[in-house]
Amino acid sequence: MAKELGFVLITPHSLRKSRTGGIIGRFSRIEGLEFVAARMFGPSQELVERYAELVRTHPDVTPESQEMLSDYILRAFGPETDTGRPHRTMMLFFEGENAIRKIHDAAGGFDDTQESADTVRGTYGDSVHDPDGNLIYFEPAVLLGPTLDCARESIKLWLEYAEADGGIIRNPLSLPEEDMQKTLVIIKPDNFRFPSSRPGNIIDLFSRSGLRLIGAQVHRMSMAEAKEFYGPVQKVLREKLCCNTTEKACAILEDEFGFPMPDNVREALNQTLGLSYGDHQFYRIMQFMTGLWLPDVPEDEIEEDGTVRCLVLVYAGSDAVNKIRTILGPTDPSKAQPGSVRKEYGSDIMVNAAHASDSPENAKREMGILKPERNALKKWFDLYYS
Repeated sequence: MAKELGFVLITPHSLRKSRTGGIIGRFSRIEGLEFVAARMFGPSQELVERYAELVRTHPDVTPESQEMLSDYILRAFGPETDTGRPHRTMMLFFEGENAIRKIHDAAGGFDDTQESADTVRGTYGDSVHDPDGNLIYFEPAVLLGPTLDCARESIKLWLEYAEADGGIIRNPLSLPEEDMQKTLVIIKPDNFRFPSSRPGNIIDLFSRSGLRLIGAQVHRMSMAEAKEFYGPVQKVLREKLCCNTTEKACAILEDEFGFPMPDNVREALNQTLGLSYGDHQFYRIMQFMTGLWLPDVPEDEIEEDGTVRCLVLVYAGSDAVNKIRTILGPTDPSKAQPGSVRKEYGSDIMVNAAHASDSPENAKREMGILKPERNALKKWFDLYYS
């Protein structure tokens, strides 16, 4: 069976209630689906009206759902009427064999029943009727394309507005601009080695910050990006590891040959073995984040996407950097507090689940390198639907 590309729209209500992580986790753990793209939208009224009309008239949306869903979209997705501030929604792409059906089954139906409790809508959605069967309250948690044609038409529409309405959401809070701080988070490749809810679980932990999620991108870091992003680390590793490596080497040599190593030998080891070991550790970081070994990457391929995925997120709010780093925990997971991201999901100082900017200045630098506002959706649409 050929692979398909399906989408999930996390509703504004789900984002406001910090259900984003739980929803992503439900889909990212599905065997045979790969989470390949994500983008935040603050949909304009024009996009909302056109999407509502598409849902209302598309033949693959069941007749009993058309009015209910289109009315919901008009009510829940448009900008705030008094401030014009956008309501955030997140679009996710998943590829795999029978992706449309797998996404549909995981999302579930609209009725809140015991039988649907293991679905996304059974857990995070609501559909309440009065004794006469009239709908009182409706919250679907996610929207999706129930068929390949409906998915194609929906994605095509949202792509028309991907630049104007998508990327890093502007004006997401009522805070004064001087109190608004942005910070960058990377959920690292170790969380994507196999289908699991780990990426969503980590987002759930970060939701304790009370910050707004305003940007999201599934990213395959190129070697050029990795070198620029982690470049300052190379010098630190050389300085930090050089002396320790030399001391270990000298101890082995002295034990083998039975005399103390003279200063000129120590200095030679410092300038060769010590620096080489520091560089080797730097290359290991590059390999972990890109899937590539730096010395083996030809210069003309350095800008190409790496072979492993990460999820880049941008959070905004008051004191965002410190709030996120407190939840993240220290670099070494063994020294992190219980309940922190790295204590719960990290393994060692490199495979430590996530990265977060350590200052507003570095957040700006890192966002400039990874460009989380970049639109990666079109590439996937062209691959499957053009």
